[in-house]
Amino acid sequence: MTRLIVAAGGGGDAVAASVVGSALYGGGEPVVILTYAWDRLLVDPVPGPRGPGDFRGLSPLAPGVFAVTGGAEPVAPAGSTLPRLAEELPQTLALIDPRHGARGIGRQLDELIRRLDPESVDLLDVGGDILARGDEPTLRSPLADALTLAACCQAEAPVRLLVAGPGLDGELTAGELRGLLGRKVLTLSGEHVEPVARVLDWHPSEATALLAATARGIRGLCEIRDAGLPVPLTDEGPTVHEVDLGAALERNRPARAVALTTTLEEAERLSRRICGFSEIDQERSKAARIEARPVREPGPDAVLAQVADFESGARSRGVSHTTFRRLTEALGLDGSRRESLRTLLIADSPKQYTAPLWHLADPDRIPRDQ
Repeated sequence: MTRLIVAAGGGGDAVAASVVGSALYGGGEPVVILTYAWDRLLVDPVPGPRGPGDFRGLSPLAPGVFAVTGGAEPVAPAGSTLPRLAEELPQTLALIDPRHGARGIGRQLDELIRRLDPESVDLLDVGGDILARGDEPTLRSPLADALTLAACCQAEAPVRLLVAGPGLDGELTAGELRGLLGRKVLTLSGEHVEPVARVLDWHPSEATALLAATARGIRGLCEIRDAGLPVPLTDEGPTVHEVDLGAALERNRPARAVALTTTLEEAERLSRRICGFSEIDQERSKAARIEARPVREPGPDAVLAQVADFESGARSRGVSHTTFRRLTEALGLDGSRRESLRTLLIADSPKQYTAPLWHLADPDRIPRDQ
């Protein structure tokens, strides 16, 4: 029997969906993951999500729904992690097309349900920002979650909402979410995340990296994103909770507002009205800043010196770990240098690599079991 999982956010939620799907349903059942092609600017320099017209080599899966295969390619200048994910993950990746708003995503979901007749349909969010009201000052990415939540609430089959890694996306804290979560359905372990270990070596998702880190037993305080948001790594990190779908919609004002939208532009306008911003606007502004910024190509010694300065400052803030995306942005490096930075640092100080994170403590004091 086929299982269908809708990844609420971008590519990182698709990786988490692979982990959670395998943990819940085992490796014997086929799983289809319906996901956005919505990557950070260090992967895709074009703001906003990609649609089918932004790819070559997609495979028809259902009317209006395309599978992303390992042979697919984004059309330049766009970029996407999905083709590489499709090659390395065992599940089938289907592309969410948000150009026609929540109604369009809902039609895609219904077509998949009719074609696949799945045993179950899950909506998975990493971090829990899908439970935001829309006015929280720490909220960074409400639009993607609002569209998928609204679409799933209109689906022709029952949809179960799952939240993995409460608070790990740095938007709502685990404390804020605690009273909103339902029963715990799963606690991830290192064994659960091992199949995506190689994926997390190159994929820039921070929330899913923290989910994997906590599943492996890593604890501390991790700094993420360009803003340096501190995220505690606790025993709550690797948990997966079921949440009432209707209650989530009732709480999430942006999702209720975009429920009848038929264009992405209309959904953006509603996000600006309710949340005060659209994350695509923020990506547009950041893309303009990146384009205007001089390209820096410091040598290895200069990079290592910068990292040492960053580590000293971060330790003074009580930070024990960080992500390679955070390091890349903190050093002002081009996003394409993330993997080379990771390789350089691991070669220089291998004990500080607590996969998939970078440990900021004195390497001589890092416990052997990490």
